[in-house]
Amino acid sequence: MEKTNGREAIAPSTVETGIENPGLELTEEGISPEKTKRAEDQGHSLEDGLEPPTQKRKNLQPFTRARSFCKTHAGLFKKILLSLLCVAYAAYLLTACILNFQRALALFVLTCLVLLVVVYRILKRFFGKKITRCLKPLKYSCLKLWMKRVFAGASLVGLILWLALDTAQRPEQLISFAGICMFILILFACSKHHSAVSWRAVLWGLGLQFVFGILVIRTDPGFNAFQWLGDQIQIFLHYTVAGSSFVFGDTLVKDIFAFQALPIILFFGCVMSILYYLGLVQWVVQKIAWFLQITLGTTATETLAVAGNIFVGMTEAPLLIRPYLGDMTLSEIHAVMTGGFATISGTVLGAFISFGIDASSLISASVMAAPSALALSKLVYPEVEESKFKNKEGVKLPRGKEKNVLEAASNGATDAIGLAANVAANLIAFLAVLAFINAALSWLGELVDIQGLTFQVICSYILRPVVFMMGVEWADCPMVAEMVGIKFFTNEFVAYQQLSQYKSKRLSGVEEWIGGEKQWISVRAEIITTFSLCGFANLSSIGITLGGLTSMVPHRKSDLSKVVVSALFTGACVSLISACVAGILYVPRGAETDCVSFLNTSFTNRTYDTYVCCRELFQSTLLNGTNPPSFSGPWEDKEFSAIALANCCEFYTNAVCA
Repeated sequence: MEKTNGREAIAPSTVETGIENPGLELTEEGISPEKTKRAEDQGHSLEDGLEPPTQKRKNLQPFTRARSFCKTHAGLFKKILLSLLCVAYAAYLLTACILNFQRALALFVLTCLVLLVVVYRILKRFFGKKITRCLKPLKYSCLKLWMKRVFAGASLVGLILWLALDTAQRPEQLISFAGICMFILILFACSKHHSAVSWRAVLWGLGLQFVFGILVIRTDPGFNAFQWLGDQIQIFLHYTVAGSSFVFGDTLVKDIFAFQALPIILFFGCVMSILYYLGLVQWVVQKIAWFLQITLGTTATETLAVAGNIFVGMTEAPLLIRPYLGDMTLSEIHAVMTGGFATISGTVLGAFISFGIDASSLISASVMAAPSALALSKLVYPEVEESKFKNKEGVKLPRGKEKNVLEAASNGATDAIGLAANVAANLIAFLAVLAFINAALSWLGELVDIQGLTFQVICSYILRPVVFMMGVEWADCPMVAEMVGIKFFTNEFVAYQQLSQYKSKRLSGVEEWIGGEKQWISVRAEIITTFSLCGFANLSSIGITLGGLTSMVPHRKSDLSKVVVSALFTGACVSLISACVAGILYVPRGAETDCVSFLNTSFTNRTYDTYVCCRELFQSTLLNGTNPPSFSGPWEDKEFSAIALANCCEFYTNAVCA
């Protein structure tokens, strides 16, 4: 206030409005906009001049107090709301489990995973530093050295005992173990620096691969868990039909491959983009990378890229470490490339499952390949340079750049269009080229009276010893060798499509041998083949890898070209060693079909069970000239045996049917 002639001059704002509001000021143009906005934020407006100030304050007091109370206790309200939601969800989950636990199993598993993450974060927050301080004295102590030696000795003894006891009943599993030793010796012979090999990384990588294989293939909980996971993924991918049927129609989706498999790539790409935006993919990748880093002793960047290859492709995984590619050593770049060649992306995983390939085997093979890729890469191209990324903290992964979930979903579907088009183009081109090569080889063979000479036949002879060392029965080796050759020289899509055809024939009950040619392979051979084909290690991938990495670090093009062929060979061996592990660990699972009860029922379609039971019945039939014939084993003294034999003879040809 200013004093004029002994009196206080009243501020213009008070005169004009009648409100003691310092938020408004008069200027030559009137009331300033900034002050007007501030006044409105404080609960005043220009129309308030007609209302007495005391009444105005009284009217605003309840709202002001309520807003102040809410701000003060916002944390408490949030906790109460969160607690109510948790209680409601727990009641819902309990009700669902009580009504039908099998139906609610998926929800129960997801809930347990979330609880594990929450518990992990709580323990890390409150006890992480204490645990680290407790373990720090062991870092350079003699106790740590002795612990390593004891662990190594126990592992060696355990492996020897395993091989002695487990292979006693199935000696053919020793062939697969010999195959692992053969591939490791070949890779060591091709090593760039023999004396610099990090045997810690090699042994830990192969050991983790073997332990994970035992968990998934041998133990009932692990096998059932991955079998369940594979079934859930198949159910999830089936939702693609809703979109593809609307766009293309039911007829095309049911009958034509392109409209069955390729839309799955779009759907899976959309889902992966959403998970990446939410940060779930980064979290899982970082945890896997952290575990591999502390066990194998590899650097943060290469480990992160290889772990990322479990979920994304060989050109997308290097994007996780793009800022660091320029400073990575040749050994680290070799490991990144090997990881890309040795695994498949989550997107094409869905396409392979749609072929009918066993989902649990595909998931297991892709996960098992990560530690093995790091191990074999350090065997072939050991580290002899000083890496800049030896810190144990790892590399931080940013979240997606999209603004919201809808944008992430849209971008994921749009980006997957290129991948789907690439898959379709490669299939068209490579199948056409393969047909041309087969026609040319057949023509050249006929000139010297060699009939039926094809690329597959050549591969079946050249790669037959390699396939046999993986543990495949000799009768199945030609067909498996064909698929391995097609995968390496052509494309894994073509190879998996061939495998799906063999599997379809087996499940449909086709005779195993027709005209002296084998029509399908055994279940054991199918599992081993699934593991051996699981990877991008083929000649066409060289260009894809070089093109992707060169665009990120153009100044290192010569370094990339120097190691890409070695990485391709190493990646191919990773898949073959995974197949050997599957050959060691695979045993037939599940109760075999009760053929006596099965053939006692009327059956009108040929299935794999029909073929197995009819073959067993044929072997139990005694040709002694009696009518009806006599039977041995479980078929003896069974009244329906003759009727079952007649039914089997309608489907299959055998000497006892004459």
